Amino acid sequence: MSNSISNYEHVKPITIKERVSLVFVEKGNIDVVDSAFVVIDETGVRTQIPIGGITCLMLEPGTRLSHAAAVLAARVGCLISWIGEAGVRFYSAGQPGGARSDKLLFQAQIALNPKARLNVVRKMYELRFNDVPPAGRSIEQLRGIEGVRVRKMYEMLAKMYKVKWTLRNYNTSQWDEGDLANRCLSSATACLYGITEAAILAAGYAPSIGFIHSGNPLSFVYDIADIYKFNTVVPVAFSIAARNPQKPEQEVRKACRDCFRNTKLLEKIIPSINDILSAGNIDFKAPHAIVEPVIITEKGLADDGHRS
Repeated sequence: MSNSISNYEHVKPITIKERVSLVFVEKGNIDVVDSAFVVIDETGVRTQIPIGGITCLMLEPGTRLSHAAAVLAARVGCLISWIGEAGVRFYSAGQPGGARSDKLLFQAQIALNPKARLNVVRKMYELRFNDVPPAGRSIEQLRGIEGVRVRKMYEMLAKMYKVKWTLRNYNTSQWDEGDLANRCLSSATACLYGITEAAILAAGYAPSIGFIHSGNPLSFVYDIADIYKFNTVVPVAFSIAARNPQKPEQEVRKACRDCFRNTKLLEKIIPSINDILSAGNIDFKAPHAIVEPVIITEKGLADDGHRS
């Protein structure tokens, strides 16, 4: 039923900023049929997905992906993520690209240089709170200050939307027992993490090398996502929780999708990554002479991190 993989050898990815943010799929078989990327439900109904115009495809339980579909998604540079129900767990991701050697070494060099790393953390703090962080503070001290401000922001938004709030807390193994506000927040941040990881990979950097966060495969994703969280998905989550809908997670996803489009978030993330890393005051340059491959591939139109 699937098309030949060779049909997509010359497909060109488009840049992240020109795409829609994300699409969730559950309980269906994903395949390539008649040259189209489709989801086929249990009754045989086909729903076409314009995969080349999507940043991140998030697959929930009950979804199966064919080899041809995975190949086509990779060709067009769409990140595929396997997640738990409602997006509360992240299992794996199929990278459309990844860290370029020069950018990976540049990112690692900043992370391993205490002064450069502190400068980057201070820049992140400034962007997140629109305020210059206090001088003479270590990264650990800035984390503490950040934590206090974040808790106050949660409390302020909960009060603004008239939502009952105690603290940010949830248990993925007992999801339905969590309070509504935390469930909405978890679903909303899962959406943000998905497109942030896709943007980081598209820019050619590594999701695992963080500066505020560390020791996690998505440390840099959390660093970057936190900058935009309170201007995008957190207010969305509280607004949905205030309405107490029957399917809050589904409502959150739709609202996040609209929020990403209205704020043009995908146009902002990659330039902000470059701006943040430049605060480390370390020159970006190739660490050694570049040896070209024997088979030269044509320069693509996509972002730096996408394979072409």
